[in-house]
Amino acid sequence: MKEVDHRPERLVIHTSEHMHKKFQKPEPSPGMPPLGLTAGVSGDYCALVKSRTSIDMYDVHVRARMIDFFTLEGLPWPRRLWDIGSLLALQELLEAGSWVRHHVLSPAAVDWQRHELLKVIGPDVGLGDKELRAELTSLLSKPLLDPSPAHRRLREVIDHARGGYLSRWAAAAAQPEGRRPQPERLARVVAAHLLDLGYDASHLAAWIGQLAHQRASAEEVLRGAVALDAAAPREFTVLAVLDSAPERAQAESQDSWVSEREVVGWLKQRGHSTSGVRSGGGFCYRVTARDPFSAVSQVRELVERMVARSSFMRGNRGGIRPASQMWVDQHPDPIPFATPARGADVLSLVNEGRLYQVDGQRTLIDDALELAAPVNRGALGPAVAGAWAAVESLLSHPDDPAEEERSGKAVAADRLAAIIACSWPRAELTTLAHRHQPETPDALAEKLATCTANRDRAFAVAEALTAGDTLRLANRFRRDADIAAVHRMRRVVINPKESSRPQPLSSGSPCGASTAPATSCCTVDLRRERH
Repeated sequence: MKEVDHRPERLVIHTSEHMHKKFQKPEPSPGMPPLGLTAGVSGDYCALVKSRTSIDMYDVHVRARMIDFFTLEGLPWPRRLWDIGSLLALQELLEAGSWVRHHVLSPAAVDWQRHELLKVIGPDVGLGDKELRAELTSLLSKPLLDPSPAHRRLREVIDHARGGYLSRWAAAAAQPEGRRPQPERLARVVAAHLLDLGYDASHLAAWIGQLAHQRASAEEVLRGAVALDAAAPREFTVLAVLDSAPERAQAESQDSWVSEREVVGWLKQRGHSTSGVRSGGGFCYRVTARDPFSAVSQVRELVERMVARSSFMRGNRGGIRPASQMWVDQHPDPIPFATPARGADVLSLVNEGRLYQVDGQRTLIDDALELAAPVNRGALGPAVAGAWAAVESLLSHPDDPAEEERSGKAVAADRLAAIIACSWPRAELTTLAHRHQPETPDALAEKLATCTANRDRAFAVAEALTAGDTLRLANRFRRDADIAAVHRMRRVVINPKESSRPQPLSSGSPCGASTAPATSCCTVDLRRERH
């Protein structure tokens, strides 16, 4: 693991042996709970919820983590889904070969992507039988030039694996306890695949929330996921209302334009309230999507394109202004036009009193924050470009020694991966420190009460987990997610090196997500919005 020195003028990464020495794997003691039970359910579960069987806790873990992965706001970043699915990752590699042919990407860049993907994918049971997965491994072990027989064969393998991908994972989850995949891995694979298909997280959150309310088993969750996978995209009619529409004649010439009166009539006909609707007209689009929320996302991109164009109008800087809501035919409620914030929060700006300190010398941090400002709510293009520009400005320099690290701007991704690998367990351990609330204060609670910094709280919890102590978590709405976090962190502190490296998709990776491919990690949510 690594630590980061957050200085105002730069970010310096240095290796710390202290973390490795402090949390060596202890000798087993008679009272220490086992590291893991069958199917990857740790002893923490049995200690925390004694009334539940290991099978129950497997189901609870899967449901809790899928709720995490589909929660758009308010979820701490270490608990979000940082993975993309195997099929989307392979499809991106396939497309990258075409970009090499057009001299947009270098062969070295695509080779790096191929090698990283080979390490991360591993024996994914959803891709097919052992023979097909062995062939896939062989294909990824050599360059995939476009055109070439290997490139064409990779396309065929992807198309073959796409059908029945989740069915194969469902079959694996239906195995006896000792042979089932890890619950963390299963939840990640299913969630990533559904999002990669084009389902919106809001739609999936409602779906898994209903299953959780019914206390559905992991097998029932998988059956529902298979049904979602098999469902064909549908056509939706989406109404996008404009509060301001300059150059009205041009708008009215579009086939999809609807006037103010037509907007009100459309809403009333479908039972929607028109209170507060001050329409300047709008557009009614028919799009093909997986669910109403993803249909709105497609139309939102069209409207954002109009807004961007209108910002260049002469003499009318107000431009096109969309209404705060959009409506989907046969969907009961309006959907906000503004997307939920993407959660790129810099808490130290407030915690360290720096929010209004702008009268000093301008720093690289100031430049990076301005570049990355569109990340939370901006359109996809500026968000991706601004975020990567900010990363490059902070984590790369023309004088970087090429012989020690990867050359070019790719070194910024490697350094960002080191920061993420360092920050992820510290953030998760800090959360667990605040969740530890025993009825009678124990040694850990007393130690946490004396801590003045989150770093100290994280160390205290890590020591407790390494010693095999049980955390007494607060009885709160998301307690099941906290229990799953205890399981992950116990595995991490006992074997940090193994837990931070890329893991095969069907393995028992405690964290479930590799921190090495930082380029994928940083843009996975934005790319998923695009798909």
